[in-house]
Amino acid sequence: MPYGRKTYRFKNSIEVEEYLNGRYGARGEPRQKKRKATPEQIKKQNQRNKEKRIRRKIKANFQEGDYFMTLTCAKDKRPPTMAQAKQEFTKFIRRVRDECKKDGFEVKWMKNIEMGKKKAVHCHLLITYVPGIEQIVRKHWTYGGVHMQLLYEQGDFKDLAPYLCKTPQTDESLKECSYSCSKNMVTIEPEKEIIDGREITEPPRPRKGFYLDKESVVEGINPVTGYKYRHYTWIRLNRRI
Repeated sequence: MPYGRKTYRFKNSIEVEEYLNGRYGARGEPRQKKRKATPEQIKKQNQRNKEKRIRRKIKANFQEGDYFMTLTCAKDKRPPTMAQAKQEFTKFIRRVRDECKKDGFEVKWMKNIEMGKKKAVHCHLLITYVPGIEQIVRKHWTYGGVHMQLLYEQGDFKDLAPYLCKTPQTDESLKECSYSCSKNMVTIEPEKEIIDGREITEPPRPRKGFYLDKESVVEGINPVTGYKYRHYTWIRLNRRI
């Protein structure tokens, strides 16, 4: 039975997705009862897909030594609406980008502005390291505090994506959120191949120089199609900097 496999190759990891290839149908494949997806299932799947897209952007564009920052707003400087918060961030990141460009550096960034139900505003910002970026950000973020931490690739950056795609549906304390990223981001396209359905029932074949992240293994029956699927990630043993 033909299944599809998508392989995403990053500097220090390989992500694999295995699923029924709809082009070839499902003749002879054992199948669970097909069900119509509920609105809740659709919401959860959309959120999972968003987290995957953001995680892959992080892995393709950032590395150890880049920064994850939280930009806060003092009570007397809080933008009253999300629209204004987005405008203020746009002004801020343009000043940061322009100053870096004058020094011959290009920055990449991803952000999620969060507004709480009591109107408190803060922004999670992922930004590439360039010389002096700490001082440049503090210079141009005039609305409140700047809290910085260096990225560490251990764990394949998987905990960062949920921070950058929070919504009021995933965090009840939030009223509004706004995710966006710079236009100079690299996108990794997957390698696609057809595999025999028997492969999805066997353990993933070992890859030289990598170990299987057991926490990344997700397998089961798609409740909508009724057919098997599996996702997993290989992590490089000797990480490349």
